[in-house]
Amino acid sequence: MPYNSRSSLPDNVKNVLPAHAQDIYLAAFNNAWDEYKDKKDRNDNSSREEVSHKVAWAAVKHQYEKGEDDKWHNKSN
Repeated sequence: MPYNSRSSLPDNVKNVLPAHAQDIYLAAFNNAWDEYKDKKDRNDNSSREEVSHKVAWAAVKHQYEKGEDDKWHNKSN
């Protein structure tokens, strides 16, 4: 199920990620949801939703990292 807005994201996303990272997550999840709709396009037995969440977290981790303070920070800062 694609997400319409940041407020519809799972709590474990919206409660820990900064707003910009949430936007990245939302866009990546929705794109993956469309891209991996067919089971044959997935590498394993993961569900469409599981794959979409994995892709979304990978997209966030490309630009953000979790700091020693346990908060997510933009890597470019």
